[in-house]
Amino acid sequence: MERSDLELLRRLLTAERVLTLALVEGGEPVAGLSPFLAAADLAALYVHGSRLSKHTRALSAGARFSAVIHAADRPEADPLRLPRLLLEGVVADVDEAERAALVPRWVERFPSAAMTVALGDFAFHRLDLAGGRLVAGFGRAFGLGPHLFAEAAALGEADGTG
Repeated sequence: MERSDLELLRRLLTAERVLTLALVEGGEPVAGLSPFLAAADLAALYVHGSRLSKHTRALSAGARFSAVIHAADRPEADPLRLPRLLLEGVVADVDEAERAALVPRWVERFPSAAMTVALGDFAFHRLDLAGGRLVAGFGRAFGLGPHLFAEAAALGEADGTG
């Protein structure tokens, strides 16, 4: 994987703001669209949602998930060439200390969430990334593991954006 591919991985995890999340709830597949925030080390993503939502109810500690993040589609773009991440991992609970550190970052990224972070039916969940696939374009796909998420995070530290 070249530096430009690591930069694309980092950009998709830090610049895009919405992911499609796929889980299993009550033995049935369920998908939902969720805003997300990447951990500084890119080893996890945070989502925040209402427990009234079917896909958020499926976010229990230990549950496996799949997620997709992709670059925005544009009329002039070939949709089959859109850069995208296919991710997989395990859901983890967010404790109070982690939540306290997360709330200001979340509200900075999503100002309209200032109201929802105080609502009792909303909760944060951490999506620990185990691996996935980066599709950087036609014929350019790469398997991902924790070491590549760490390498992409290190690029941000090196250029001062991390």
